[in-house]
Amino acid sequence: MKSQCCKVNIVTVMLICLLASTVGFSASAEKKVVQPNALVGKWYPAQGGTLRSQVVQMFDNADLLPDEQICAVILPHAGYEYSGQTAACGVKAVGGKYERVIIIGPSHYVNMPETLSVPDVTHYVTPNGEVPLDVEFIKQLKKNKIFKTVPDAHQREHSVQIHLPLLQYWVREFKLVPIVTGSCSLETIKKAAKAIGSLADEHTLIIASSDFTHYGPNYGYVPFKENVPKKIEQLDMAAYRHIAALDAKGFVEYREKTGATICGYVPVAIVISMQNAAVKGKLLKYATSGSIAGDYTNSVSYLAVAFQDNRRATKGIKREEPVIKLTAKEKKALLKLARESLTYYLDNNKIPTAKNLNFKPSSAMKKIGAAFVTLKIGDSLRGCIGDLVPEGPLYESVIENVVNAAVNDWRFMPVAKEELQSIYIEISALSEPTRVPTYNDIRIGIDGVIYKNQGKSAVFLPQVARENNWNREIMLKNLALKAGLHARAWKEGGQFYIFQALVFSEEQK
Repeated sequence: MKSQCCKVNIVTVMLICLLASTVGFSASAEKKVVQPNALVGKWYPAQGGTLRSQVVQMFDNADLLPDEQICAVILPHAGYEYSGQTAACGVKAVGGKYERVIIIGPSHYVNMPETLSVPDVTHYVTPNGEVPLDVEFIKQLKKNKIFKTVPDAHQREHSVQIHLPLLQYWVREFKLVPIVTGSCSLETIKKAAKAIGSLADEHTLIIASSDFTHYGPNYGYVPFKENVPKKIEQLDMAAYRHIAALDAKGFVEYREKTGATICGYVPVAIVISMQNAAVKGKLLKYATSGSIAGDYTNSVSYLAVAFQDNRRATKGIKREEPVIKLTAKEKKALLKLARESLTYYLDNNKIPTAKNLNFKPSSAMKKIGAAFVTLKIGDSLRGCIGDLVPEGPLYESVIENVVNAAVNDWRFMPVAKEELQSIYIEISALSEPTRVPTYNDIRIGIDGVIYKNQGKSAVFLPQVARENNWNREIMLKNLALKAGLHARAWKEGGQFYIFQALVFSEEQK
């Protein structure tokens, strides 16, 4: 028996060695290759923490609710100082779960007519981590002769990479398909749209990366010298009308006729050509560098456009909008009110009134509203308490709950006065909670959740799952534990309510 075992072992060892050599060869063929990032420190901050804070602030300032019917967007690709806010609006509008993101951007550095380039790497990288590429999807694209790998087209190209920090924050986990286009005829555009569309599915988000009118001597385009802001907008809106009408041919011809310097016309035309009659275009935000800088000598236009596919069902669940809409100025005022209220309480040991603080609320702040106030030191929670159901004016909810978060959150010792300089404040203005049939109707990172079971309850704000990188199961497990139930209670029954939040915060210290 012993001899027979030895023979079997020898054969087994030979098979293992053969398999190992085969696997080793396969592994080397799929060796990890990371595309260098040429944007850090130029187009956005080089430090991950600083970059993330900037991204969070842009999303906080984007007053949009995510829409699960969005299948594609057009985003601008300038430095974050100029187009970042417009791009953040476009990304924040995206709802649902996407496993793959295709970004189609124009080549600014390499001339490659009638060609679309895909990289021969496995990962892209930003200061906030690596993004894996959908290598198999790219291989399938390259079976079409218009898709090639032109390495130089990806080395410095910002039109694709600029969007990754925004997607890392909002979409979180996805595989990337970066495509850089050269100048293309309408025929090639249609071929590209067909090839990409044949491989994409309902879990794919498609992004066309493009700035619009480049006006001024720096761009060699000065078709007018009077009423410049108005005429630039007229140029851009005429182009947008072709986009909204899904008229790729008219869009390309309009660019040729007017000479409008739309750098990403090929990506935009590809995305238009991919849509069907059930899709509608919607302008989310419009801005120009001229308006941002206060100088129209040279100006670039930025549009965020969403394509909504009406065939994408939302299960008939009512999605409430935040009950209160606030301007950037009003958000800043409420954050200041929260800080001054907390300071007043720590000095006087009583909750202030608006009169105590000489605070004059706007009409929006006087509306009935519920607010949660979150206190943090660095990335650590220091307190969080709020109202789920509005009981009075929004500004009063902010005053009361900033104090509650500081001294009545049972998980923490009361905030001491010397901590004030280290604390930063986040406010979440909530919509009315709506009951949903099952936990499968909860959109992670979009919906806040209230869970009730066995006379106990717990709540998570929408941003909690996002900040902790939780999926639905992990979020619900933690929600059940927070309610004082066992970790699997959410699978066994109870009631689920969802709400949305308009979230804004001070700069992180």
